[in-house]
Amino acid sequence: MRLQKGVGVELKTAYEYLIGVDGGGTKTHIRVERPDGSHVADGSSGPSALMHGTSKAWCAIVTALDNAFQSAGISRPPYQAIAAGCGLSGINNPQWAAQFSAQNPGFGALATGTDAFTTLLGAHLGQAGVVVAIGTGSVGEVLLADGSRREVGGWGFQTGDEASGGWIGLRAANHVERALDGRVVPGSLARAIVRFCGGDDDAGADFSSSQNRERVIAWVNSANQSIFAQLAPLVVAHAAQDEAALTILHKAGQEIAQIASALDPSQQLPIALCGGLAAPLQAYLPEPLKSRAITPRADAATGALLLLRQQLATESVGETI
Repeated sequence: MRLQKGVGVELKTAYEYLIGVDGGGTKTHIRVERPDGSHVADGSSGPSALMHGTSKAWCAIVTALDNAFQSAGISRPPYQAIAAGCGLSGINNPQWAAQFSAQNPGFGALATGTDAFTTLLGAHLGQAGVVVAIGTGSVGEVLLADGSRREVGGWGFQTGDEASGGWIGLRAANHVERALDGRVVPGSLARAIVRFCGGDDDAGADFSSSQNRERVIAWVNSANQSIFAQLAPLVVAHAAQDEAALTILHKAGQEIAQIASALDPSQQLPIALCGGLAAPLQAYLPEPLKSRAITPRADAATGALLLLRQQLATESVGETI
């Protein structure tokens, strides 16, 4: 699929507004534009990754949309006057995708793609290139000059999503369990995680106390991918003084490099790191990836708008034939 035009270009359509949705496991970001490409507003809300349920995804999208119009001081028109492009985590699951489309609350047009693809489109504005998206989850994708594309990673939290917030958090949780057992010496990261889980790490307190163990066990047993990802900022914050944190981040950098290499073995295409953990992990990338990585040209919500504009343009051409 070639998507090299349409950024900020007027599209002849009956819709009053076009929206681009970036739906991840931590938050939802929406960009609202008019058909002529002029920016109206942005809005945000909680997660809309489909792993949380398609109904919850639509609730998050509608909330972010209402927040966007409210921030612009504009009354939201009926849904049928709005066309939506959605890049969503989990949309590659056929059952979830079908449920999501069936639950459309009334948007006049709906274009869907993976959040990896819309991130790719935004990062290179529809041109050929590579992205590795690192957020709550992780995935890499390449768009070639002939319009073909390929994905690497994105297998999900249980077995994949290397270098993601969930992946980092899971390893941090394992580290604190080892520290509480006495298998490793507790450093600043382990103590910070105990505090985060509600344990007692005051001066003179017994780090391996039954209370601390119980708090960590309770937290871990109730955690999902998004919750484990909450530990990632602690790992980043303590990397300068904690060897365990530093080891986790260096391993994350190596995993990103492997994804990038699988996507573009020749290392000829521009590559962008995207997502909430892209900037913190930049320092831990091995060379030559560290020097090659570029700043994304636009975000995934813009990419979702590109996807939508392409679909609307194609439909318009079909109507005139």
